[in-house]
Amino acid sequence: MSEKNGTPDTPAGSTGPRPEPLRFFGTTWVDHAGGYTARRIAVAIGSLATAVAACLVLRFAYQGLQIAGTGSFVTVLMVVMFAVCSALAFRHTWDGFTKRPDPDRQSSLRGLLTIGFVGSLLAYFFRSLTEAPGEKLHHEEYETARKQHETRTTRRTGNPARRRRRA
Repeated sequence: MSEKNGTPDTPAGSTGPRPEPLRFFGTTWVDHAGGYTARRIAVAIGSLATAVAACLVLRFAYQGLQIAGTGSFVTVLMVVMFAVCSALAFRHTWDGFTKRPDPDRQSSLRGLLTIGFVGSLLAYFFRSLTEAPGEKLHHEEYETARKQHETRTTRRTGNPARRRRRA
């Protein structure tokens, strides 16, 4: 196993599917080795700490609006906007851990996901409590690719034309 990124050391010219690395985990999610548990704990703590810091920044923005005296409508509008965008970003991020997101939809939601970054951070935190975020999806895809590779590379023995038919 490579020390730098957690990818398995394979001989040159080897065939077969290789696991796709996950952010912060490399390919340690395959066999849960190479500091996988410590990385999951660090990701959970880091994403929660970042979400808390982001909420503090949003609090400063809220106080800035109150100091500016923009009125209750603008203040309520800002709070509702961040709440709705965070909820949508949470759901989108959470769904992205179980199925591949549509690239066109992903690009059209980029602004919304940017505004609702707190929701994405919280989704990352909650998913990292049970697994590496996206591990289940990548594991299913990797196992499917391995099975397909095995069936493609399995060689049959003998000449099928010479086989005897059972009576």
